[in-house]
Amino acid sequence: MDNADEIVLTGVRAFGYHGVLEAERREGQDFVVDTTLSVDMNRAAATDDVADTVHYGEVAERIVEIVSGEPLNLIETLAARIADDLLTRPHVQAVAVTVHKPSAPITVPFADVAVTVRRVRRPYPAREDRP
Repeated sequence: MDNADEIVLTGVRAFGYHGVLEAERREGQDFVVDTTLSVDMNRAAATDDVADTVHYGEVAERIVEIVSGEPLNLIETLAARIADDLLTRPHVQAVAVTVHKPSAPITVPFADVAVTVRRVRRPYPAREDRP
């Protein structure tokens, strides 16, 4: 995510039913998501129009939808789903998503457990390479 402007959204909280243990999937728990979106903000800065950037309120709402949606075993999968979804938005060139699971069922004292995934928009193949 070098040489790009960034929109950073941290601490988005949502309740979900993710985990490999039956109790996690039955009782659920809070998850916290941080995202960094690489976006070229030159046009938005010139036009002062939200249509020329990424609406971070909509991003937050979409993260909550995904976290509170289909239960998954792994937060790795959850992070990847969020990242892949956010990368489909216009203007987003790359994304980093960190999913925190502060109430993970770990038997020793801990402050947090988190995974981070990074995705980059792939350029379309040259016209002659496309079917």
